[in-house]
Amino acid sequence: MAKGITRGRLVAAALDVLDDGGIDAVTVRAVAQRLDVKAPALYWHVRNKQALLDEMGTEIQRRVQTSLRGLIPSGSWLDDLDRYARVLRAEYLAHRDGARSFSGTRLTDPNLLREQEPWLEEWTSSGLALKDAFDAVQTVTAFVVGFTIEEQERSQSDAADPTRYDLERRNDAVGGDAPLVQAGGHVRGTPDEQFDRQLAIVRAGLVTAIGASGPTDPTETTSVQPESSKLTSSQTAPSGPSEG
Repeated sequence: MAKGITRGRLVAAALDVLDDGGIDAVTVRAVAQRLDVKAPALYWHVRNKQALLDEMGTEIQRRVQTSLRGLIPSGSWLDDLDRYARVLRAEYLAHRDGARSFSGTRLTDPNLLREQEPWLEEWTSSGLALKDAFDAVQTVTAFVVGFTIEEQERSQSDAADPTRYDLERRNDAVGGDAPLVQAGGHVRGTPDEQFDRQLAIVRAGLVTAIGASGPTDPTETTSVQPESSKLTSSQTAPSGPSEG
């Protein structure tokens, strides 16, 4: 292992490369140059670009969970997922191509996976089926990833060409014989407004699909540990769908 090259320094350098040049710029060689070492010096930690992205994605998930630990427990799995969605989006937006870069990565820190346990305990003990809990987390994660990829791509394209999404040009292209299509371009609102509306739709869909009542099959819930062994939900946070 190269002297002074820690996993933390490697990930920090990789995030700097990402912010400067986007996901296409992130390579083991580019990160090595940022650290002023040769690429082979990093192979102790990461063997290729995917392993590097896994480490970066793990760090982002660590930050998501750190942010959520400071929140007061909501007592509602829907509200917990709402908070998770907002924090996840914020972390993705903090880095260029964040959603593209970190989605689908494998969590390399098993402690991040273990931190799901108290949340799952709380949700399943309140009647939510385990499979429904996982489906709900993955559904919300997929929504955030897709929304944020589109948001970041549009933002970067708009920065390069401010006329790219000009509504008047769009209206002219559509033509007056399609007034609803024209009007549709004006109801989008800001990215934050769109996110709020569409997350509310996802929430409503989860309620419709899962319902507020518990499962009829008791084997679908996990066993509840003694109170002395539990952690509160403020000490942990949901993880994304990627596993170690």
